[in-house]
Amino acid sequence: MNSLRTVVICLVIVCATWVSPAAAAAPGWSALPVPPVTAPTVTVKDLAARGPSEAWASGYEHTPDGLRPMLYRWDGTAWSRDTTFPGAGEPGWLGKVQFVGEEAWIFHNRAGEGEILRRSADGWSAVPLPRTLRVYQDFTAVPGAAWVVGEDDTGLKVLRYDGSGWTTQTTPEGVHYVMGVTARTADDAWAWADTGTGPAVLRWDGTAWRDAKVSLPPNSNVHTILVEPSGRATIGGSQYSDAPPRTYLMTWNGHVWRTTHPPLGDTQTEAIVRGPDGALWLPVRSDRAYQSKYARLDGPRTTFSYGPERTNAIDVKPRALARAGASLLSFGTVEIYGSKPNLMSERRGG
Repeated sequence: MNSLRTVVICLVIVCATWVSPAAAAAPGWSALPVPPVTAPTVTVKDLAARGPSEAWASGYEHTPDGLRPMLYRWDGTAWSRDTTFPGAGEPGWLGKVQFVGEEAWIFHNRAGEGEILRRSADGWSAVPLPRTLRVYQDFTAVPGAAWVVGEDDTGLKVLRYDGSGWTTQTTPEGVHYVMGVTARTADDAWAWADTGTGPAVLRWDGTAWRDAKVSLPPNSNVHTILVEPSGRATIGGSQYSDAPPRTYLMTWNGHVWRTTHPPLGDTQTEAIVRGPDGALWLPVRSDRAYQSKYARLDGPRTTFSYGPERTNAIDVKPRALARAGASLLSFGTVEIYGSKPNLMSERRGG
């Protein structure tokens, strides 16, 4: 009787474990096929998603005749290459991708001229920049506003688009170069800049760009700023000292900044995103040649996961991450032994 009771209890525990969502194994990373490129080399610049059934990955091919823009679309089922946008067959490159309302906006360097590609239900259109820059450093867009930062022969340029036209904005005195820009709303944008006294964080309040007075770690730089609809912000960068460089993160809760040094070595943080699980995710340098590697940062805890094993791979590099509904998408390159690097994509969840 006691033996029978023990067996019944064990079966109940096993069944409870089987159906309990808390006990269910978290979905891992799986490979998504990407149509290959024929160019000798390819560079992935950005990835953005609007839900599980639409994502865009941008970049460029290195051809014997120079750079050529590259754009891929995810429709929820498969990746396909898009060559229907204006200037698809011309020299140039594609940069950051942003979703603005129902449209996808993508920065396009078209044979040296800057423009913003806009994809709507009616197809593609383009918004040209008011001037040609020598360097197009970064781009961001939100409903009601867009910014392009870079340089021309006269120096630093910050260009703002309000939906009808462009204006040239000034930055605080002492700013030599704006390295990146991002925005939460038309009246709340952030930029990271180089000044005569080191890196600085700038903030647009709807009236002017001002020094945000962020106390960055000494001997450091800024890779990126992730701003979220709630107003929460995360700064990622590297700190340099006598020891090897190390990654730092600064998080803003609307009142104070908190600095941490997760165990990431000197990882570049440009691809950091907020995942569907509420944690921060970013690709990191893998210690396995045949697998990608991702870091998950949830408060003080950092954990790692690997992508699917790829036969004969000698270098797997996810370059960009995006939240796609309840999933994470990555896009990057993979090099198989005996062949040139080509495109790869992976998904976690979904």
